[in-house]
Formats: sequence, structure tokens, C-alpha cells
Amino acid sequence: MAKKIHEVSSESTVDRLRASGLRPTRQRQELAGLLFRHGDRHLTAENLHDEALANGIKVSLATVYNTLHQFTEASLLRQVMVDAARSYFDTNIGDHQHFYCEDENRLIDIPGETIAVDGIPAPPKGTQIERVDVVIRVRSA
Repeated sequence: MAKKIHEVSSESTVDRLRASGLRPTRQRQELAGLLFRHGDRHLTAENLHDEALANGIKVSLATVYNTLHQFTEASLLRQVMVDAARSYFDTNIGDHQHFYCEDENRLIDIPGETIAVDGIPAPPKGTQIERVDVVIRVRSA
């Protein structure tokens, strides 16, 4: 009988959490297992919560939000805000930008080397530019 994802303690998940300065609690391990097992992807907190419940992981939506924000602060994820009411969490933390398909509520990666942003103003005194996020909004033709 195959084990469910939350029954398998992944050594690499524990190591990844510890290397990021996070204590590998059971819920963090379970959510990290769901997040990172399929490679790069974009999902909302609600998507991850639904996936957790479907996999028999009992976790509140508030815990999912808190965990995603902790993972983002620890540089395990990147948050992509598409509007004031919707943000996605991206497991690809490398250099890239996004297409946002408005009629599908879906993000698609744009490789970092295929887009250039020109004319960025100097940042305010005492600050430095951390990164530039570009979200190109598209609709079905």
C-alpha cells in the first residue's frame, strides 16, 4: 500500500527547512512536501489548502497562509501579487517574470533572460533595488 505524502518524512525537506532557518515542524514538512514535490509551480494559499485536505493533511487555512509567508521570508518561495485581492506563491525563486492569464487566473513563467527592463529610476537615498517584478497581463484572443 502506497504511503500518503504526509506519512513520508523527506530528508531533503527537513534539510531544506533547517538550512532556511525554519524549524521542521510536522505541518511545515507536510506543506513543503506538497509545494516542492512537483517542481516549479504557482499556487494560492487556497489552492495549497485544498491540496492538503485532499491528501489527508488536517491544517487550517490560516496555518497555510502563515506557513507560506514564513517560507517566503526564508527565501523558499516568492510571492507574486497580481492584484490587491490575489497573490500567488512561486516555488521558482530564480530570475524570471510572469504572464498572468486573467481569464484563467494562472501564472506562466517568462525566463529571466528573455525580458529586459530599461529606465529604472534610482532608488531613494539609503535604499537599494532588491528585484524588479514584471507581470504581463493577457487574455484569451
